[in-house]
Amino acid sequence: MRPAMSTADTSALIENRSLEEKFDPEMRFRPLLPGTAWLVAGLLLALSLFHYYTAGFGLLREATHRGIHMAFVLGLIFLVFSAFKADQDKVIPSSLWRPGGISIVDWLLAVAVAIASLYVPWIFNDLAFRVGNPNLMDVAMGTTLIVLLLEATRRSVGWPLPVIAIGMMLYAYFGPSMPGILQHPGASWSNIVNHLYLTSQGIYGIALGVVATYVFHYVLFGVLATRVGLGKLFIDLATCVAGRYAGGPAKVSIFGSALFGMISGSSIANTVTVGSLTIPAMIRVGYKRHFAAAVESAASTGGQITPPIMGAAAFLMVEFLNVSYQTVILAAIVPACMHFFGVFMQVHLEAKREGLLGLPAEELPNARKVIREGWQTVMPLAVLLMVLFSGFTPYLAAFWGITACIVVGVSRVPAVTLGFLAAIAIAIATGMLTQLVFSLPALLFVMGLMLYAFMKSDEGKAKVIDLIDAFVVGAKYAIGVGAAAATVGIIVGVVTLTGVGFKISFIVTSFAAQMAQIVGDILPAGLMEGKALTLLFTLAMTAIVCILLGCGVPTTANYIIMVTVAAPALVMLGVQPIVAHFFVFYYGVLADITPPVALAAYAGASMAGADPFKTGNTAFRLGLGKALVPFVFVYGPAMLLVTPDFTWPSFFLVTGGAIAGILCLSAAFAGYALTEMRAWERWLIGIASLPIIAPDLTTTLVGLVLASPVILSQIIKARTRTAPVPA
Repeated sequence: MRPAMSTADTSALIENRSLEEKFDPEMRFRPLLPGTAWLVAGLLLALSLFHYYTAGFGLLREATHRGIHMAFVLGLIFLVFSAFKADQDKVIPSSLWRPGGISIVDWLLAVAVAIASLYVPWIFNDLAFRVGNPNLMDVAMGTTLIVLLLEATRRSVGWPLPVIAIGMMLYAYFGPSMPGILQHPGASWSNIVNHLYLTSQGIYGIALGVVATYVFHYVLFGVLATRVGLGKLFIDLATCVAGRYAGGPAKVSIFGSALFGMISGSSIANTVTVGSLTIPAMIRVGYKRHFAAAVESAASTGGQITPPIMGAAAFLMVEFLNVSYQTVILAAIVPACMHFFGVFMQVHLEAKREGLLGLPAEELPNARKVIREGWQTVMPLAVLLMVLFSGFTPYLAAFWGITACIVVGVSRVPAVTLGFLAAIAIAIATGMLTQLVFSLPALLFVMGLMLYAFMKSDEGKAKVIDLIDAFVVGAKYAIGVGAAAATVGIIVGVVTLTGVGFKISFIVTSFAAQMAQIVGDILPAGLMEGKALTLLFTLAMTAIVCILLGCGVPTTANYIIMVTVAAPALVMLGVQPIVAHFFVFYYGVLADITPPVALAAYAGASMAGADPFKTGNTAFRLGLGKALVPFVFVYGPAMLLVTPDFTWPSFFLVTGGAIAGILCLSAAFAGYALTEMRAWERWLIGIASLPIIAPDLTTTLVGLVLASPVILSQIIKARTRTAPVPA
């Protein structure tokens, strides 16, 4: 039986949550008076239970489901985020004009945005007669929602995204005044509201739909799985595997972040959870503070690209590309491994250069004990993957994963855990899983288990309350991303209304072609053809814009915007759609460790007491594998495993070259391979790493020849250093 949370566990949980709230604007709720706090917690719990119920028992009509989700999310934002930063951390006493410590204006805005969100589902049966010809009430409700949505997004995720949305609406309105190719006939405010509010091409579009179905469920699953002990099991296992070796805590950080990233799609949550254990240990064994923080933050950004739970962007990819989630998971496996391999090699070489040791034996957990005490916590992830890869919908898989978390959370009796797992396996094998959801005995079993645990003892009550709190926290994570997704719907809606996406793609490819022609005239004849150069410059421009946009826009919003305006340019140049989407996705995630707004790096720096900007620069250097790998899989799409022209020889060529190139680049940055490297060796092997990593046999061989003097020099110096001294 799992013990109730200790005082130390509770303190760590509170500290981690406060760090998340400090560095993640989407989690920075204002302090509330007790009565209001209970009301907000109740609404958050209701939101989670609504999604948990619909995941298992069936989604509501599309507009109704999205409308209810948005009404909860936007209404809650006005209750938990202040209008001004100066008031965000203040506890305001209750008064006539501030009932419950919240301005009466915010209460009214919360009610107004909820009504405006539910208006479209309410008139849905008449919508076919209203689209294209909205009446005065439609325009008034649509205007209310747009204005309040922009304000809610400003409060929860900051100014950049609302400013972009406003700019896009101005572009739609003032189309005739736009210069050159950007000119279009324009649209009246009534037409803009009609398109953004009454159709599924705007606010109620794919972005909101994905967040209201897949994303919320998987975020909730990740929080619950962490709370029942799966995250701790992963970290303990990583310590068992890597803790004893050179620079052990840093390697634990990488393995732990990779495993924890399987259930958490948040870079900041990953950083503060794993980093609370690994950063102090890294500093203790001799790593510099900024390097320790950088290792954790660089490894933690891998959480958003690590299957099976990869944040909201992966589910959006499913909808945009019309592929299965299993396809996205398979495509993500090798690039994610390349990212962690790149961080691992730099950490390993840094440890060897500095002579850093691993953790002492007494600090290493016993592997058998860890597995014996924590094996049951793996069951929710096993259930989720079993259902997912059996061909069922991702949200049904999440439903059973969450249910498994509840079973494990309130009962650590092996017979109960194994019995539940067996029941799921049998239901899948017999094709009865969907019917099992509606089975009264199954529902009574879960409800009875929770009631039994609650009534049995104080420990049981603590477990049930802990799970309820996890449902509340899971909804917290979805608030900001829900508002961002709805606002991105405005941007996507303007793109579909005006056709500006194709115009931007044409501008980008035209500029890239001009740059390619200039560079092509300089390069030796036959070295690189014009189309390849055009693609290279288009990729570089897209990557830079992704990183810059990511400085102020959440990853999900960044991905949607760039997929809308940049991915078509890549597809025009012959890049396969799934490859183009993964390219944009990876560079959007990279913004979490790219100064000046590297939120994951700053969270790590706070925990390490290090300089934030120095930490961000080091984290970016450690994450360069993630920066180079997207270029590799564009030119060698076999790395993604699921492309139509996949072959095993091409896969091994591309992946082998990437591994060799990352090794060389890591040695260049660390200044160490087999021994200390001189300046010329670092420069030469660093330059050689680029052709080595290129997915072309000839280019890879050229790079290896270029690197051979450094390799020979290192081997000779290593042998000389270890040769016995003659008597």
